[in-house]
Amino acid sequence: MIQARGLVQTFTTREGRAKKEVRAVDGVDLDVAEGEVVGFLGPNGAGKTTTLRMLTTLLRPSAGTATVAGFDVVRAPAEVRRRIGYVSQSGSTGSFARAGDEIVDHGMLYGMSGADARRRGRELFEQLDLPGMWTRQPRSMSGGQRRRLDIAMGLVHDPTLVFLDEPTTGLDPQARANLWQHIAGLRTERGATVFLTTHYLDEADTLSDRIVVIDHGRIVAADTSDNLKAQVAGDLVDLEVVDPGRVADVAARLGAIATGVEVEGRHARGRVPRAAVAVPPLLRDLAVAGTDLATFEVRRPTLDDVFLALTGRSLRDSGAASEDPDPPGSADSPDSPDRADSPTTDTSRPTGVRA
Repeated sequence: MIQARGLVQTFTTREGRAKKEVRAVDGVDLDVAEGEVVGFLGPNGAGKTTTLRMLTTLLRPSAGTATVAGFDVVRAPAEVRRRIGYVSQSGSTGSFARAGDEIVDHGMLYGMSGADARRRGRELFEQLDLPGMWTRQPRSMSGGQRRRLDIAMGLVHDPTLVFLDEPTTGLDPQARANLWQHIAGLRTERGATVFLTTHYLDEADTLSDRIVVIDHGRIVAADTSDNLKAQVAGDLVDLEVVDPGRVADVAARLGAIATGVEVEGRHARGRVPRAAVAVPPLLRDLAVAGTDLATFEVRRPTLDDVFLALTGRSLRDSGAASEDPDPPGSADSPDSPDRADSPTTDTSRPTGVRA
């Protein structure tokens, strides 16, 4: 459904009078199969949103190739747009137009008749829990309702591939959980392929068949969530002693089975492979030695641990705002299937890690 090879995006910024070339995306190789839900993760400035804009034909690649829904994003951008749905981070609905009118107009931009767009829109309003919203203005809706309206806008023309850019940013936990159900239903109920960018690791973990991590414009990992977690060196074991004077001894004993042992206050922590097998004997040895523990915790690796190991940064620290600078001439949304593209500016093709 998506195939990209050597995808590059460069643009020029100014530092005073001097010009500087920036590679927002630096040789991305990417494959997404039909019916797959892929979570696309990256810290601010990693190239995540720029990659998404190239795949959705909002930004012409400086180099490399990409085929989306069977069509080249440069040679046949209108055909790509007819087959994809795009839900941008900032939303695509106006504040004052009625929600139903927005849906019908959007459907007609994709060649639907007014009657078909109206029928399809009302079906989506029912499926996305938007009862009574057809004549409401988006400015009078809650955040969760507006995001569901954005998704309805992206689905009205029955796309085979849906791009969701930070779909739950700014929503409260209940609204996020409700929207998760609708996103999962895109594949299970509609058979759509979903390409999801998010800063929420629990969201990526729950919804995605596969995780792709981008950093400094390059793909640094691509695998299932479980396989990525398995690459982290063991479970995190945290032992808190009652007597601070015994923490050094506890750390030494923990070091016999753990890597990366560190001491903080009354805590000794380290990564232990197969902690369920290795930790019970350690606890027995500490009890025999008369070392009392206030608490102990065994924590399985998380996606945040994976992200930290891959990039040296925690994804939580990078915030939930749009991370990529806007190249000159970039657009905010695909207003219609026939919007013109910007020219190519670079012809180099560095290689990347294939996803």
